[in-house]
Amino acid sequence: MPFFGELFVSEILKKPVLDPKGEELGRVKDLVVVKGEALPKISSLIVEKKRKLFSLPWADLNIFNKRIISANIYSEGLKAYEMSEEALLLVRDIFDKQIVDANGAKVVRVNDVKLEGFNTEAVLIAADVGMRGIMRRLGVERGGEDLMRVLRGNLPYNLISWDYIQPLEPKLTAISLTIPRQMMSELHPADLAAIISQVSHKEGATFIKDLDVETAAEMLSELEPDAQAAIITGMDTEKAADIIEEMPPDEAADVLSDLPAGKAQEILGNLEKEDAEDIQELLGHEEDTAGGIMTNEYIAYSPEMTVKEASERFRVNAREVETVYYIYVLDKDEKLVGVTSLRELLLAEPDSILADIMETNLKTVSPGEDEMVAAGIISKYNLLALPVVDEDGYMHGIVTVDDIIDILLPPSAKRKRRKV
Repeated sequence: MPFFGELFVSEILKKPVLDPKGEELGRVKDLVVVKGEALPKISSLIVEKKRKLFSLPWADLNIFNKRIISANIYSEGLKAYEMSEEALLLVRDIFDKQIVDANGAKVVRVNDVKLEGFNTEAVLIAADVGMRGIMRRLGVERGGEDLMRVLRGNLPYNLISWDYIQPLEPKLTAISLTIPRQMMSELHPADLAAIISQVSHKEGATFIKDLDVETAAEMLSELEPDAQAAIITGMDTEKAADIIEEMPPDEAADVLSDLPAGKAQEILGNLEKEDAEDIQELLGHEEDTAGGIMTNEYIAYSPEMTVKEASERFRVNAREVETVYYIYVLDKDEKLVGVTSLRELLLAEPDSILADIMETNLKTVSPGEDEMVAAGIISKYNLLALPVVDEDGYMHGIVTVDDIIDILLPPSAKRKRRKV
C-alpha cells in the first residue's frame, strides 16, 4: 500500500520521486485522474526530469506521502509521457477551475485538492477553495497560521467534499464530479441565478441544461436580460420553448423581446397556440406602460357562478396561474363587471352567486397608461393587483404589486426592456 494518511496535492508538487536505491527519477509535475468506484482516483504520476516528462503508474509506487515518494522501478523502467487533451490531469485541468459550491450557492475556484488513502489507492476527497489553499501553493501557509495566532485568530479550512461539487467544464463530467440534481433543484432560483451570473454564458448553458424545466424557468426569470438572451439563443429550440412555456406570460415576453427576431419566432412556433397568443399580445404593448408590465394570466368567472362552483374551479385553475390574489368577474361579452377577494369567497355562503359578493366600485388602469400611474393606484388603494381594462371595458390583464416593486426597486435582472 503506497499511500498513507492524507495530503494536499500542492504539498507534493515538484517533490522528488526516488527509485529503490534512493536515486531521483524526477519531480512530480502532475497527477492523472480516472474514475474510481466511489470517488475519482489517481492512476499515475507525471514526473519531470531534464525537461522531459515520464509516466509513473500508481502500481509502481512503493511509498507515497508528503514526506517521501518512492517507486519500485528504476529510470529505465519509466515510459515517456506526452501531454494529451484526452487525459484528465489534476493540476492542469482541475486547479484554478471554477466549480459550484451548492451549499453556499456560489461559484468558487479550486485552489488545491485533498487526497486520502482508500484501500490501496489515493482518491480525491475534497477541493480547497479558501485562503489556505492559495497560501499553501505559495508556500506560506505556516506563516499565515503564525500571523493569525498573533492576531488571536485562526486560518480556517474551506473544503468542499467531492460529493458536493458541480463542475462547469463538460470535460470534468467524465469522472463524475456531479452534485445530486435534487440538491440543485432545492436551491432558490435567485441563488441559481447568482451562480449563473458568475460564469460565462457558455458555462451557464452547460450548468442548466440538465435542470428540470420548472427549475430552469424560475432561474431564468432571475437573470439579467443579456444573460437570458444569450442562454436561450444558444439552446436547442425545443428545449428553449419548454422553458419559455413554463414561465409566466409577462416574463416569457420579456425574454423573447430580447432575442433575435428569428430565434423568437422559432420558439413561438414551438409553443402551444394559446401560450403563443398570450405572449404575442403582451409583446404588442409599449415599454413603461401598464400593458407593458401586466400579465394576461389571471382567474375570471361569470357573475352567475355560485360560490361553491367558483371554489371548486379555483382549486384547479390556481395551479396554473402565478397570481391568485383576486377572482375577476366578467360578463358574457368578456367585460369586467366586478372583483372579489379570496377572503370574501371563503366567507360567503356556498349557494351565493359571485354577482352578490363582488365589488363593483372598480379601480382599473388602461393598457397605454404610464406604469407609474398604475403604481400610484396600487399604492393609494392598497391593492395586490390592478385590472388593466380598455375604454370599452374589456379586460386585458393585471398589474401585480410585485411588478410595481420591480419598477420602484428594480434588481438588474428584472428591468423591463420590451421591444415593440
